[in-house]
Amino acid sequence: MVRHIQPQHTVCSIAKQNGYHLWDARATTLGLLLNGYPYPRLAFPQDRIVRITLITNPVASSVTRRATIVIQKALAADHELDVHETSRSGQGIRLAHGAARGGADVIIALGGDGTINEVVNGAMGEATAVVPLPGGSTNVFARSLGYPNNAIEATSVLIDALAARNIRPASVGVANGRAFLFHVGAGFDAAVVERVERRGQLKRWLGHAYFTLASLRTLFSRPDRQNLSLSASTDTGESISSAKQITVFNTSPYSYFGHFPLRIAPEASIDTPLSAVALANLSPMVLARIIQALRHGQGLPDSPRTRHWSDIRQISIRSDREFLYQLDGEVLDPVTELDVTHHPDAVNVVMPLPQR
Repeated sequence: MVRHIQPQHTVCSIAKQNGYHLWDARATTLGLLLNGYPYPRLAFPQDRIVRITLITNPVASSVTRRATIVIQKALAADHELDVHETSRSGQGIRLAHGAARGGADVIIALGGDGTINEVVNGAMGEATAVVPLPGGSTNVFARSLGYPNNAIEATSVLIDALAARNIRPASVGVANGRAFLFHVGAGFDAAVVERVERRGQLKRWLGHAYFTLASLRTLFSRPDRQNLSLSASTDTGESISSAKQITVFNTSPYSYFGHFPLRIAPEASIDTPLSAVALANLSPMVLARIIQALRHGQGLPDSPRTRHWSDIRQISIRSDREFLYQLDGEVLDPVTELDVTHHPDAVNVVMPLPQR
């Protein structure tokens, strides 16, 4: 028997009750009907309420108390909902692990890419499904799956996906024991992220503009960057002896600049092994090739200065001095060795329904 959502329980109506005015095809009754989905609908049996755990990062860039209340009311209307807030780095891993072991069917991460990364690290290997609701400054993973870049609109899409039980396994990469969802980077981009995170308030208010500024300042104001030399070798026999930047991709894009996806390795997806891009240097010629590749969305070509490898299941990155690395946008402690492996079907993900 199909259990229907009453009109007062829709995301749109709850949002309006809390002062929001939405006119988006993905968040209104009209939009759902136009997209070919019957409304209202909820396909879970009456005797099987979905057990949801919502893990929220209240200090994420675009998470507000008002929006969080709207989302909680929408999810609790027809599901069993347990809500937790994180207050420190790493807490999401413990909360997600406890929820998965405690019988949660779905764990929702409301926050940025760091929040969903922690949730996945806590839920990996369990039957529990995970889903990102965008609450950060960029929300790479949520958008790469097809969710809108707005938490309330994404909740509407999520409810429809849950009704259809549109859940599927996804691969992850693991770097030195920590899972990542879209990429891990060693060298230049980690230095950029470190600079951005030192000024968290500027990141919150300036967004992508501050990332651009931080990239330029890192490029021209780090005299030690030329001294860093990374080497890498893969299970497919590829290698590079000296690089300034190495990025390993589990999914594409690398990031977003506003609405524009930055596709450096467009072949990477949750259905394929890893891809990797290594930059021998950061010369104007290399940077020009990167810009050209991003403009056309075809990925960075393989060449002596810009190596591009795909179908990788293992890659080792080494240096004779400690180097920073970032994992899904979070800078971790410096290392001299970084071992990255591919893990297929490591976590279940609630996917948006295809647009019709």
